[in-house]
Amino acid sequence: MTIRAILFDVGGPLDTEILHEQGIDRGIIEAFASQDISVSSDALNAASEAAVKAFAPNAYAAMVWSVSRQNRDVYERAWSHFRSRDGQRAEARGGFELRPGIESLLKALQVAGLAMGLAANQPVRVIAELDRMGIGKFFSHREVSGHHGFHKPDVRLFLRACEDLGIAPADCIMVGDRVDNDIVPARLLGMATVLFRTGRHWKQLPRSPDEMPDREVVSVEELRSAILDLVARS
Repeated sequence: MTIRAILFDVGGPLDTEILHEQGIDRGIIEAFASQDISVSSDALNAASEAAVKAFAPNAYAAMVWSVSRQNRDVYERAWSHFRSRDGQRAEARGGFELRPGIESLLKALQVAGLAMGLAANQPVRVIAELDRMGIGKFFSHREVSGHHGFHKPDVRLFLRACEDLGIAPADCIMVGDRVDNDIVPARLLGMATVLFRTGRHWKQLPRSPDEMPDREVVSVEELRSAILDLVARS
């Protein structure tokens, strides 16, 4: 194994999603308020932690289901209200929340001769956002789930990125913020992995030693050191 490429998730490592997640929480509270159901911060936090611990594919849907106390009618009304405000939340957020220091890191990795690609559950429009932020140019593989229809943890999303880069999975590092969506499938393919602990899933734990990342980081500087160390060791 010789590390030649780095795959990045978008939400978390590149986009802090701080305002995004705050908007999600407010949106869930408002969705239940529309049904005259009051949701406390403690109840919402408990639902979030349960969704993360359960490796729920869609954490937001799992949160709404939990808060609804598994009442299908309540869930469907709240979920419909929540989803109907997707556009309003996106507009209120104001766009991509670029992680400070990430552009410098991407440039350094490019100078070091490492290819870079995306491995993200995102709509096609995120590519324009990456370009607008000035970091899209660093990625040779510029496809996300919206392009080909594969969604993490489906390993085909990762294999598509490797194929596009012309690099074997064993020669890649995957950088993501979720154990379930990023670390587990990447490890199944033999990739090295770095878990960036941030956002809603920052407390998510592996269920077994097989799901443990090679490195865990909480900052861009730690991410830089972790990547360079894995590259050197390879």
